[in-house]
Amino acid sequence: MVDLLEYMPFANTLGLAIESATPEAIIGRIVVEEKICTTGKIMHGGAIMAFADTLGAMGAFLNLPEGAKATTTIESKTNFLGAAPKGATVVGTCTPVHVGRRTSVWQTRLVHTNAEGKEKAVALVTQTQMVLA
Repeated sequence: MVDLLEYMPFANTLGLAIESATPEAIIGRIVVEEKICTTGKIMHGGAIMAFADTLGAMGAFLNLPEGAKATTTIESKTNFLGAAPKGATVVGTCTPVHVGRRTSVWQTRLVHTNAEGKEKAVALVTQTQMVLA
């Protein structure tokens, strides 16, 4: 498998680790460190969006049609559902909603497990990726 993070240096700044990456699903995780927090020591909304955007871009890249070279985000919508505190491990699961010749649409569900062992929703992100020739 291609090391997708090699082409995305910002993902390393976030501390993103990829657990699996196939054309059908990309799963990654981030441990919430202080450098990606906002007030209250919770994960910054921009870091949440960047995490999901990175997973969606990877999915789009893995589904590029023959002859295409890259992809870019042309739309993204984030529903923030709950906070992820410093020290939490946030897991993102990104799956395709639509894969076409010119665009693809991806949905990423971000969750963390709280101190009581219960899974808590952080965000649901839907984005559109455009194929670049």
